Amino acid sequence: MGKGTNDNTRVKTVRLIKEIGSDTDWYTKENKQLVAGILALQNENEAKRFLRDLMTPIEIKEFSNRLEAARLLSEDMQYNAISERTGLSSSTIARIAKWLGGSLGGYRLVLARLSKHPHNRTRESVGDRI
Repeated sequence: MGKGTNDNTRVKTVRLIKEIGSDTDWYTKENKQLVAGILALQNENEAKRFLRDLMTPIEIKEFSNRLEAARLLSEDMQYNAISERTGLSSSTIARIAKWLGGSLGGYRLVLARLSKHPHNRTRESVGDRI
């Protein structure tokens, strides 16, 4: 084991990998690069530019709708109302609800941080707009 690693950390890592799912190998060069690229972004403008280059407009809308569905689920909105508002299928909303309540807490983490800083938006100049 590497420095700073013990059996408890190893068990937690194995548990985390099982919870994330075997369909995602976060240790491939490409996946590590994607995560590092996201972490390298420094502001809203950089995030917009990267996401625009990375995804199609339809994919951006889909991911935006998924985050909105998580927010609405956290406010106890019914699936049918979320579906009408976002256009997501009930099966997608159910999957989001499962992840929202799951032990990893990715949606909960982001929603909590967004709720703490709802007006924490960077100002962009006219030239920075996408």
